[in-house]
Amino acid sequence: MTARPFWEYKNLEQMTTAEWESLCDGCGKCCINKLEDEETGEIFQTNVACKLLDGHTCKCIDYKHRRKYVPECVKLTPKTVDAFSWMPKTCAYRLLYEGARLPEWHPLITGDTESVHRAGQSARGKTLSETVAGPLEDHLIDTEW
Repeated sequence: MTARPFWEYKNLEQMTTAEWESLCDGCGKCCINKLEDEETGEIFQTNVACKLLDGHTCKCIDYKHRRKYVPECVKLTPKTVDAFSWMPKTCAYRLLYEGARLPEWHPLITGDTESVHRAGQSARGKTLSETVAGPLEDHLIDTEW
């Protein structure tokens, strides 16, 4: 008999720091700039990535110090669940919070960090850096990856 994986029997608040961090699938989609309509609250997707996102690895180039360079970067914790509504629909934190299962391509399921990219579920090759993009309004897209 195989032991159940931690994400199937622990809620987000019960997870260790290592377990919490391992939920990130490395897609980079949370690092894509979004615009919010102030009147309606509607969120609009762009193809512009945070200046700290490596477009190939889909990882932050200075994760530990990211808030020094990007003060508005949201630190996800079980206590910041109100932030999960803008997170990608495929985000493990959001999925588990909403009571859903991890997708079959998630690295915790496959054991392979490249599975998220092979499944087309990452920002790899789909973005440009905010350092060169110009106005976000010029980069609205009608899809969420």
